[in-house]
Amino acid sequence: MKAFDDEHWMREALALARAAELAGEVPVGAVVLSPEGEVLGRGYNRTRLDVDPTAHAELVALREAAWKLGNHRLGGCVTYVTIEPCAMCVGALIQARVARLVYGADEPKAGALRAHPSLAAHPALNHRFVVSAGVLAEECGGLVQDFFRARRG
Repeated sequence: MKAFDDEHWMREALALARAAELAGEVPVGAVVLSPEGEVLGRGYNRTRLDVDPTAHAELVALREAAWKLGNHRLGGCVTYVTIEPCAMCVGALIQARVARLVYGADEPKAGALRAHPSLAAHPALNHRFVVSAGVLAEECGGLVQDFFRARRG
């Protein structure tokens, strides 16, 4: 097992992002690991497939992980996602009480951690998680950029 090998798990998230792209979705993928390094949840963007504005990769993976654990709290868990999460996804990560988030590329328009003032660092929150950014950033960001470039023609 590759417990907490950031590049390994980001490659897993990238494979999920590619699956999203094949399905016509924005290519973002996510993986949730238990504190012991076991895969609890996997997800990719499914907003169009599920006709659900909340079906972002992170939420899909968090839902699967919570279901597998039988608990909405994912204390000690690590989430890997290819692109910096939006405000909705950061809120879900806070509510799930994840210990750490690892993401690939910054999202300059909708990112809620580094691209804009960090939602996760707000002093009124009762939970914070460690953020590791930039893992395989070029590959993660390039996948999304290529997707939108192809759509624009």
